Amino acid sequence: MIIIRSAVFAASVSVVAIANVALVPRAIAQTAAEQDYRLPAQPLDASLRAVALASGRNIGAPALLITGKVAPALIGRFTPEEAVAHLLRGSGLRSRVVDGDLIIARDVPSLGDESAGDQSEAIIVTGSRIRGARIATPVIRLDREDVLRSGQTSMAQVVQNLPQAFGGGQNPGVGANVPAASGINVGGATTINLRGLGSDATLTLLNGRRLAYNGSRQGIDVSAIPLGAVDRLEVVADGASALYGSDAVAGVANIILRPDFDGLRLDAEGALATQGDWSNQRYGLTTGTRWASGGLIASYEFARSPALRSNDRSFTSANPGLTIFPPLKRHALVISGHQGLSDSLNFAVDLLYNHRRSQIDYPLNSEGDLALSHIEQPSTSRSIAIAPSLSLTLPGDWNASLSGVYGNERTFLRSRVFEGAEQIATQFVCYCNSGQSVELGADGGLFRLPAGRVRIAIGAGYRRNLLNADRGADNVASVRRDQDSYYGYGELSVPLVAPEMQFGLIHRLDLSGAVRYERYPGIDSVATPKFGIIYAPSRDVDLKASWGRSFRAPSLLQQNQVPSVSLYPVASLGGTGYAPDASALLISGGNPGLTPERAETWTASIDIHPAVIEGARLQLSYFHTRYTDRIVSPISFSTQSLSNPIYTGLVTLNPSQAMAAGIINSALQFTDLTDDGADPSNVVAIVDNRNRNSSRQTIKGVDILLDYRFPFQQGELTASANASYLHVVQQLIAGQAETPRTGVLFTPPHWRGRGSLNWRRGSLNLNGALNYIGGVEDDRVGDDVRVRGMTTVDLTAQVHLEQLWGAFKYIDLSLSALNAFDVKPRRIANYDMYDSTYDSTNYSPIGRVLSLGISTTW
Repeated sequence: MIIIRSAVFAASVSVVAIANVALVPRAIAQTAAEQDYRLPAQPLDASLRAVALASGRNIGAPALLITGKVAPALIGRFTPEEAVAHLLRGSGLRSRVVDGDLIIARDVPSLGDESAGDQSEAIIVTGSRIRGARIATPVIRLDREDVLRSGQTSMAQVVQNLPQAFGGGQNPGVGANVPAASGINVGGATTINLRGLGSDATLTLLNGRRLAYNGSRQGIDVSAIPLGAVDRLEVVADGASALYGSDAVAGVANIILRPDFDGLRLDAEGALATQGDWSNQRYGLTTGTRWASGGLIASYEFARSPALRSNDRSFTSANPGLTIFPPLKRHALVISGHQGLSDSLNFAVDLLYNHRRSQIDYPLNSEGDLALSHIEQPSTSRSIAIAPSLSLTLPGDWNASLSGVYGNERTFLRSRVFEGAEQIATQFVCYCNSGQSVELGADGGLFRLPAGRVRIAIGAGYRRNLLNADRGADNVASVRRDQDSYYGYGELSVPLVAPEMQFGLIHRLDLSGAVRYERYPGIDSVATPKFGIIYAPSRDVDLKASWGRSFRAPSLLQQNQVPSVSLYPVASLGGTGYAPDASALLISGGNPGLTPERAETWTASIDIHPAVIEGARLQLSYFHTRYTDRIVSPISFSTQSLSNPIYTGLVTLNPSQAMAAGIINSALQFTDLTDDGADPSNVVAIVDNRNRNSSRQTIKGVDILLDYRFPFQQGELTASANASYLHVVQQLIAGQAETPRTGVLFTPPHWRGRGSLNWRRGSLNLNGALNYIGGVEDDRVGDDVRVRGMTTVDLTAQVHLEQLWGAFKYIDLSLSALNAFDVKPRRIANYDMYDSTYDSTNYSPIGRVLSLGISTTW
């Protein structure tokens, strides 16, 4: 850190030029506790310089962190700490006090930062409703700039490379041979599926607010959000229903938008798979402006990529004609603005629009000849959302907010059957979702203990979800239902020991607690608590532990999907010893009597951030979740319905003729698969395989997070790693043996990890990333077959050219090689002409991708 001892000299030297800045001599430091400021929105370095000169406080700021950032207007009377915190709001930076100086650093949640939680302008970190609260659960944070430096240019790529996420659930490219419980492709949407527990068990937020669900699985499509509008992604891979309500069983992912942007940025990228037959083009525009009392940012993105077919890759060519990765064409737009209405009242609004087209094709002949016969499944998705809010600063460091969200998401799916060029059949469904919510909340200090202020957050709200699964006029399978919920929550943060108390072996000790009550009329009422403790024996180590309960309300489709009834020859369902014409009824579909799924989670972690190794941080976390009352169709293989004794409770033997006739005659969807006609007198068994709360899972594992930044060769070298070990077992129904849900085909592997090295010097940035996805066992038939994992390398080089020509202020060029060594997924056996011959939930079929990008800003 370079200390400039002359205030006059400091006023004339650029922050960028000297790399680090400390603006005033210590002799005049802290000459005033508060100062009046009237600073316009301007470059951050200029505002920091003005505060340093006015307040008499040294401010240290590495140029790599503050270059190009714009500070909001600063109007009013502030202490130096308050002024700097205000200027850094939304920048991804924070300040801390070191020997009386204010030092600017990245806003990475760390209990080693003694200023955390003590700033009046502190931001809310995902995992707490209290501004500046310390979190007892590790937070995984991915900043937009770090993402871009690694060669990733979309939110879909970011999610796919997150070790805690699984590629199953509702995601593009999931093959037809993947069991429905593991994944499905609905309109090419990309959703976050933490721990592989399902897209519907991960709560995805935008700026801390819920959006309308996408498709049929209650996921949120993150590909609808242009990366140009994103400031960061924060992930808490831990049960969070006590704070956020239903769906947060596996955790919560919060996509936080950039609060401000001043200027205009254009992006263009072209990418090409070196194996051929796949490419991607992406164009983006981000613009915005700031004024004294507010700001506005708008970001638009267009992207297009063609279909990748099984004929195009050697490991999938055994089943020709299949679409193994769908074509995608999308438009995405985000607009975000804020306006100060008075000194204490602020209005903000976020707007989202997305439009996407996709299509999957399947041949209807073993030769894979689409010209002979095939099925086309085109899809069109459109989503909109508007999220306004009012925030009010109150006396005593309290803040109140009133927010609302309206979202509408429509995914239109068609299935067209062709013989040659003639269309002979068609089906249609629209998964039309909408969601509305309103919430009133507040947080602030209650009273002060010797260790600091006890803080609380309280709130209440209302939410309504609607699903219209429309299959066309007069179609009995259509579903139109809505669900209301009412909730209230409270959270408390209690500091018991602070460093300045010098309390022996306790450097810091904090307790936290939260509880949420939610009522779903007609379903259930749920109260979910969570407690946390943070113990720091020294400034270098934090020990954290948390325990809590979470839940997921049954989806509208799981409850209301129209049951279907199928009549089988009894032998087809595993029955033996019956007459040749004996039959059995199989009932499947929705169940209005479903209750919420419930989970209990505890997490323990150690956070090491040694002061002697500045910029280094290591987190090790162990998690354990018991997930009960999971909603499943309990019979995995219908052929075992009558032969496996664990299904006895689902079977009615020797039903009366009247009972069988009643089921057949009242069925809205009935299929006769016998040769003898639907004769109720021949029915010897009724099998009820409708959705029910019968499954339980045990989830446990370890997360490892490492980050180390240090000067190297006149630049900055950053080493980071994120690795996760996961072990899940499942019991579908009482009496059944537990079966693995990790390490086997179409489930998450036990190990996933991503490590990277990034070197930045001046205008040059070099990045290398290593991705590891562990192997799985193919246990479908006979002895297990090992399917090896994939280890890939991503390489990216970027150069920043300043003031290249004319009106263009900056030019950025980037060149990336993703999967640089062209590693291919291991081929698996195929048992049907529609099977993908690789594990499409875990591994990518695209191969090496070379991309060239150019951006310009003015």
